[in-house]
Amino acid sequence: MNEEVRLTAWVRGRVQGVGFRWFTRAKALEIGGLSGFALNLEDGRVQVVAEGPRAGAQGLLDWLREGDTPGRVDGVTEIWDTPRGIYDTFAIR
Repeated sequence: MNEEVRLTAWVRGRVQGVGFRWFTRAKALEIGGLSGFALNLEDGRVQVVAEGPRAGAQGLLDWLREGDTPGRVDGVTEIWDTPRGIYDTFAIR
């Protein structure tokens, strides 16, 4: 069973000004089936929202935590929820 989920993750570290959002979008599109966005926050973190199959969202979360990301990830905090279905694609905001 691969239920549809909504993942919201906050990534902290040196993740702004290094192409992190672009690479996050590219990874989400590579995984496939995910929609949502990556957004720079004023406090230096990047917020990532991904909706789609649980396996895909988990794959993106694993990549955020331990993948070959640009910059430096010091930690990731996430919450799981039910999808809202309001995104057509995966965007950079």
